[in-house]
Amino acid sequence: MLTKRIIPCLDVKEGRVVKGIQFVGLRDAGDPVELAAFYDEEGADELVFLDISASHEGRKTMVDVVREVAATLAIPFTVGGGINALEDMKRVLRAGADKVSVNTAAVLNPELIKEGADYFGSQCIVVAIDAKYDEELNSWRVYTHGGRKPTEWEVVEWAKHAVSLGAGEILLTSMDQDGSKTGFNNTLTKAVSEATSVPVIASGGAGNAEHFYDTFTEGKADAALAASIFHYKETSVTAVKDYLKKQGVTIR
Repeated sequence: MLTKRIIPCLDVKEGRVVKGIQFVGLRDAGDPVELAAFYDEEGADELVFLDISASHEGRKTMVDVVREVAATLAIPFTVGGGINALEDMKRVLRAGADKVSVNTAAVLNPELIKEGADYFGSQCIVVAIDAKYDEELNSWRVYTHGGRKPTEWEVVEWAKHAVSLGAGEILLTSMDQDGSKTGFNNTLTKAVSEATSVPVIASGGAGNAEHFYDTFTEGKADAALAASIFHYKETSVTAVKDYLKKQGVTIR
């Protein structure tokens, strides 16, 4: 079994970390620079920073905040939100990010994935997918613009296409589970994990340490991301890792 990763996520809006349920009802969770430093010290394997309103508002990612956060970190750091072109990727990576995450822009212009992978290498390109179950499709549909707009893409097909273009990792968020704290969507995660050849990060629904174990075993996830349970100190990265070690899961 490959080493599993625990990744806190900083959803940033107007310079503050926020968290909601199913992408709405946002409440403040703190300062991104302070939280980043805290998670680094606590043993998080990586950090994800998402400027959650950038694509919706047509803004660029807050490079100054990225630079400040990167200065505090010794762990890999992925940045997404408002990255629409190769120049945006360059700007964020120069500011200190290790990887860039593309979501809306990749769906609107899939060639962006290839451009980024060709220029920086696949290991730098994370394709984030916001997935919601759709009765009409009898599967999960890809949403863009911070979960506001449905697309024509079915999730597994889009994930396979993204990997074929050079995505080095998939960040897969279940919109149905987001903020619910009832567990990750392991059926969805397993479907994407088994259909693609790159690491899949499960996101949406973490409520306790057992949920991480379930997504690593049932969901076949390579990493698991959480926000509110860490930000509001309902559990900690250390506690989750201790639990996983006791269950025999190989972690960093």
